[in-house]
Amino acid sequence: MDERQDAKTPRKQERQTPIRFSLRRSLLRLGVLASWRSFLVALMFFVPLLGGCDNTEQSAPPPASAPEPTPATTTAPNTSKKPRVVFLGDSLTAGYGVERDQAYPTIVAEMLKNDGLDIDAVNAGVSGDTTAGGLRRLDWLLKQKPDILVVGLGGNDGLRGVNLSESEENLRQIITKSRAAGAQVLLLGMMIPPNYGPDYTRQFQAIYPTLAKELNVPLVPFLLKDVGGEAKYNQRDGIHPTPDGHKIVAKNVEPQLRDLIRSLPPKQ
Repeated sequence: MDERQDAKTPRKQERQTPIRFSLRRSLLRLGVLASWRSFLVALMFFVPLLGGCDNTEQSAPPPASAPEPTPATTTAPNTSKKPRVVFLGDSLTAGYGVERDQAYPTIVAEMLKNDGLDIDAVNAGVSGDTTAGGLRRLDWLLKQKPDILVVGLGGNDGLRGVNLSESEENLRQIITKSRAAGAQVLLLGMMIPPNYGPDYTRQFQAIYPTLAKELNVPLVPFLLKDVGGEAKYNQRDGIHPTPDGHKIVAKNVEPQLRDLIRSLPPKQ
């Protein structure tokens, strides 16, 4: 009887040994946890380094399952006398983690309406989208006959380490194709954490003013100005704005967009 008890005792102790401690030790030996912490720290503090996020995002979120962008008002053919403004973007534009009407495109439309400029705003933001994805969606969006296309893409490219020349060329094609279709373009500047080194970060940031100058399009220098890195204006992921954060983002976008709308010829 004593021998049977002794034989059972080790097995009982083995069942009580917490597996998570041995796993944690193994991960620490491999450097996985240390690397993860370093990545989080970089994301939390990237805005002060850049002078001020998916958008951006801690890691690029998966593409949304929704088949088409959801408009703030309508996506029917543009027969209204109100200028149609399409916001082409990623999760920052789509309003990841907040209600759709709390995302900055809707807030911008409300601000403009209060200023006497009523627009037909279409939120074409898709979480996880890249410049390549935006370019693929562009033809469908241009069928909506936008008067203005607000381009807020590139953050996910930077977070994934996409070749910068590809991102720049995708944005260039988005701008040129939109203009050829009769739409004015407002470009929204993006910034990224220094995950891929200072040279990549600096060159990424330079894409937006370079294209704005080359193609003569208005530019919002940094979409997340006064929001990125500010905990009170971001959700728990530290990347996506809260409803109050989106209000500030809207204030960053509205002045340039207002000027562009006022430059449009009156609709017949």
